Order: sequence, then structure tokens, then C-alpha cells
Amino acid sequence: MSESRIANALFALRLSVFVVMLMWSLDKFVNPQHSARVFENFYGLDGLGAGVFMGLGTLQLILVFAFMAGFKKRFSYGAVLLLHAGSTLSSWQQYLDGFNNLLFFAAWPMLAACFALYSLRDLDTRWTVDK
Repeated sequence: MSESRIANALFALRLSVFVVMLMWSLDKFVNPQHSARVFENFYGLDGLGAGVFMGLGTLQLILVFAFMAGFKKRFSYGAVLLLHAGSTLSSWQQYLDGFNNLLFFAAWPMLAACFALYSLRDLDTRWTVDK
């Protein structure tokens, strides 16, 4: 397979993961109450104020833009993989009632995409700052 086709495929994965992570980041600013419910229900952290989510959202935005730019790939791709793995695994109860929580299963192919990007980060060269 040509290097160009691999680079294009990895870029498509990176772009699609970026879109999801960007929306999750922006949600912390647009609807901090939703973020508070997520943190309470899935991570057991309640009572966090909007300021906490603004701070987390800011850090997450920095990370997802570094990820999209292909900057410090070992760190940015690894952090995205770990964040998404934590999110996916923290939802384990939703998988026990799968037919009433079908959308949660979309996390698994995205987790596989994050893993593929981390594993193949040296081949992901299309529109990255770190070649």
C-alpha cells in the first residue's frame, strides 16, 4: 500500500476523532450542566461547578487542537486515547443493557481509531506539524 493512501486514511481517522472530541470539549462551555451530569453519573464526581468545566474544556481544547495538528504525537495521540478509553470503560453499565443504550457502542470503533492512530502515529503525516 502506498504511503500516500496510508497517510490519507490516517488523516481521515484523525479528523473524525477530532470532530467528536471537539464537540465534547465545546459541550463543557455551552452546556456545563450536561457535563456535570456526565461526571456525576459516569465518574462519581458531583458538585463540580461551571468553572471546573470551563477549565477542563480549555485544557481539552488545547489537547484536541494539538491532536488535530499532529503536534507531539506521542503525547497528544496518547492522551486522546487514554481519555477516550476512560470514557468508554466508565460506561460499562450501559453495555449491560445494550439494546436500550445502542449509541454507547459507537465508542468502541472510535476507541479502535484512537488506538490505530497512536500505534501508527509515525505514518500519520498528512497535514501534521510533526512529520
